[in-house]
Amino acid sequence: MPHPAVRLLALLSLATAAFAAQPYPPKFEGARTETYKTVGDVTLSLYIFEPPAGAPGGKANRPAIVFFFGGGWTSGSPAQFEPHCRALAARGMVAITADYRVASRHQVKPIACVADAKSALRYVRTHAARLGIAPARIAAGGGSAGGHLAAAIATVPGFEEPKEDATISSVPNALVLFNPALVLAPLDGLDLKGFDAQVPESRMGTAPRNLSPAHHVKRGAPPTIIFHGQADTTVPYSTAAAFTRLMQAAGNPCELVGYEGQPHGFFNHGRGDGSNYRDTIARTDAFLVSLGWLAAPAPR
Repeated sequence: MPHPAVRLLALLSLATAAFAAQPYPPKFEGARTETYKTVGDVTLSLYIFEPPAGAPGGKANRPAIVFFFGGGWTSGSPAQFEPHCRALAARGMVAITADYRVASRHQVKPIACVADAKSALRYVRTHAARLGIAPARIAAGGGSAGGHLAAAIATVPGFEEPKEDATISSVPNALVLFNPALVLAPLDGLDLKGFDAQVPESRMGTAPRNLSPAHHVKRGAPPTIIFHGQADTTVPYSTAAAFTRLMQAAGNPCELVGYEGQPHGFFNHGRGDGSNYRDTIARTDAFLVSLGWLAAPAPR
């Protein structure tokens, strides 16, 4: 039987295998593509969905969100969050789904994934004026390993690209997380009942604790909402609950929304009857309204 840590990595990859069939690189009708980073011969893109004419809000200083796809830091496609981007753009946000390097395509470890995510957020903030974005209202979101990246850039120090302008923060102003991997090393008070969250250092590129969001929570972390299936056997619900407790103990707003009987990836567009996708989008919208980033939707 494989070591539980190896099992965790395999599960994270398999859980998003359904998205391997999505086109890569993706092509999105109506979205604009910008290169945010070049590493050797690898070009990394942001796919930007702008609010349509007549969308709520003005044409400048809009809130934004940058999504990171799941796939165990090994595979996946920015196409995973296309539906989320279109839904939030229609509400007046600049919604972005980001590409980043993964093991299957670029032979990298998760330390590179984190560095790319930080670069993506920094690029958006650097170019906020041109993009019509408010630099202090940029959220990060993602699912599974992508949720890990969003949480990591909000909490984990270091792993920045050395040639980038460190005076421009790569930390998001809010987090929207879907079954995220938040605990990558043993955590005091968390009993996973035989499920070992310790990911091998050889796989991560650093000691797992160094990339584990739960181990770096401190006061001042961005307000966060987490959507997690309570029957998730890939990333246990208890890890999200532990992260939430740490966030709240540090004085950070953090809401965990559990979905009874739901497995990993339950939130994705096209999954089941679509009700979980619709519910998580509605709750995401309400979260952003609570921050004052979006206006409350008009009564129907």
